[in-house]
Amino acid sequence: MKVRIQYARHGVMKFIGHLDMMRYFQKSMRRAEIDIAYSGGFSPHQIMSFASPLGVGMESESEYMDIEINSHQGGRAMRDALNAVMVPGMEILSVRALPQGAQNAMASVAAAGYLVSFRAGKPAFVTAETLRRFYEKEQIPFVKQTKKQQLTMDLKPAIYELSYRSMGNEDMADCGAITEAANDVIYMLVNASSSGNIKPVMVMEAFYRDNGETLPEFALAVTRTEIYGNRENADGKKLMPLKEAGEEF
Repeated sequence: MKVRIQYARHGVMKFIGHLDMMRYFQKSMRRAEIDIAYSGGFSPHQIMSFASPLGVGMESESEYMDIEINSHQGGRAMRDALNAVMVPGMEILSVRALPQGAQNAMASVAAAGYLVSFRAGKPAFVTAETLRRFYEKEQIPFVKQTKKQQLTMDLKPAIYELSYRSMGNEDMADCGAITEAANDVIYMLVNASSSGNIKPVMVMEAFYRDNGETLPEFALAVTRTEIYGNRENADGKKLMPLKEAGEEF
């Protein structure tokens, strides 16, 4: 049986790299006595895959991993058992069963939502109006440095939403409008698939450059809010949180 685990990651755990996070969960499975399935061969390992590695220094409200299990006592019991062995900054939010034939978490990723704030205070030029003008451009050029060359790409098709949001306003949760508020943050929904993975810092670098500024190092605090997959419906493809591919059990 394949299950999808949703978890949050905050505090000091944001400084843990992806490989160490994998090892952390492998040990957590053993400590929580989860009957996880192992691969065959001479070097068996836990059957586990992650949706999208989180960059070091970033927090997240919704990350995903898939595992295969041999037996269980229910999704809620698995969630509680795992939370009992989690360290501060880690929380298991849900455990859901995936249907037969479902894509794994990594292959399902289509987009991701992020909240971006400023560590040293919001620069004067970062306003609702400058953000609106930036997002309304027909093209948003970005120069990406690879090991061998510089590549110029257009970020505009990969930015699905760019807006201001007030952290304390529940009404803004599904609103794309740009408003001014005392505790505004920048929300962005961007392509996170393997074919066009866009990072929040790339968008902000382009935004700064568009306003004649250079993004300072370590200026941003970034939180990933959700990871989305595509869902086929009568109106075409629609983004949905990865947890919705599974059901409670």
